[in-house]
Amino acid sequence: MKLEVGNFHVKDVIFGSHTSFHNGVLTINKEEALKVVYEDERIRSADIVLAKPGESVRITPVKEAVEPRYKVSGGVMFPGVTNKLTQAGHGRTHALKGTSVLAVGERWGGFQDGLIDMSGPGAQQTYFSELLNICLVADTNEDFEKNEQQKKNTALRWAAMRLAEYLGSCVKDLEPEDMDVYRHDPLGKRMEDIKNLPGVVYVLQLQSQMLETGYNAMVYGWDANRMVPTLMSPNELLDGAVVSGSFMPSSSKISTYQHVNNEVVKHLLKEHGRSINFLGVILSNLNVNLEEKQRSALFVRQIATNLGATGAVISEEGYGNPDSDFILVYNELEDAGIKVVGITNECTGRDGKSQPLVDLSDKANAIVSTGNVSQYLKLAPMETVIGDLEALARDGNSGGWDGSVKEDGSIEMENNGVFCADSSSGNHYKTVVEY
Repeated sequence: MKLEVGNFHVKDVIFGSHTSFHNGVLTINKEEALKVVYEDERIRSADIVLAKPGESVRITPVKEAVEPRYKVSGGVMFPGVTNKLTQAGHGRTHALKGTSVLAVGERWGGFQDGLIDMSGPGAQQTYFSELLNICLVADTNEDFEKNEQQKKNTALRWAAMRLAEYLGSCVKDLEPEDMDVYRHDPLGKRMEDIKNLPGVVYVLQLQSQMLETGYNAMVYGWDANRMVPTLMSPNELLDGAVVSGSFMPSSSKISTYQHVNNEVVKHLLKEHGRSINFLGVILSNLNVNLEEKQRSALFVRQIATNLGATGAVISEEGYGNPDSDFILVYNELEDAGIKVVGITNECTGRDGKSQPLVDLSDKANAIVSTGNVSQYLKLAPMETVIGDLEALARDGNSGGWDGSVKEDGSIEMENNGVFCADSSSGNHYKTVVEY
């Protein structure tokens, strides 16, 4: 399987009369772009606002992030979701690098929504402060969710995907500045020198704890709660086969932007044929009941051992209850003789002294921490707020509380509510230090 991603590096984003890309500048016809958004009758008001690195801008509540892309050949974007169900991971996709479409609530947020600061100390918590953000700020008629702690945010998340594809279409006929080529050959057709290298799998534990459909991560449009662990080519992940869900604290979320830019997978592909034999991605889920957790762990072990893996990297999306899934998979793989490195955040309290994971094991002795969800943040006011700042305190944001927002616009919150601050996909610039 061969996937080509043609890169167009965006230096600035502006509004203009024609949606186009020229000399590093992405120009957006706002009126035309909003027509794409309003294709969903559930959206009753919408605007597009730009936010750039270094600006005194605060964005909240952020529900999703999507990289502007367009499938030039060999399939469609977001198969089984906004487009027909077809195979991802091959052909050519064009991408507007350095930009992100953010789905932002105009009036209300929820437990799973996050905050992004484009400058100041808060900007150091999230990778998205480095991007040129195209903020789709909208309100929908999904009033039944307004007072719910958990929200599906379906209309706005789907609109962000459509908008991202619309923007990506402006480079469909252009020649990319550079190209990333990802090859993932069938295991039986690999050369002997590659087969003799240590076999490594990547286990991606997608958030899927909600029993009702619509909240969880999706694989080719299929709710991850309804699946058992399965093998996938890394190319499929990097080409939009997995779409982020709308559940769990925002800091732990892996956005759709990060799935197609998963830096852990990219690094494993880079090392393939050099130091490792990258066998593939095992998509697993995160469950609520113990038997379901055990079943998934056994499936992961079965797939990994049958592939002949001797090493594994596990990325956990979330914390708390999912820590049990994380440790169960860790134990099963180690018991099978497979050496594991885990990537997850921790919940150690504001003083950093509490137990980092709900479940622990002596076998889990190689873990990369992506941050402490309870880290206390005190952030000065910003000149501009995109969205609804009051949502941080009013609507149950996992990092906010009553009194988080001060009269002068400054805020107090926990890292828990910063958008994708602790994602386990490798897409952030926090420094990991071993003590």
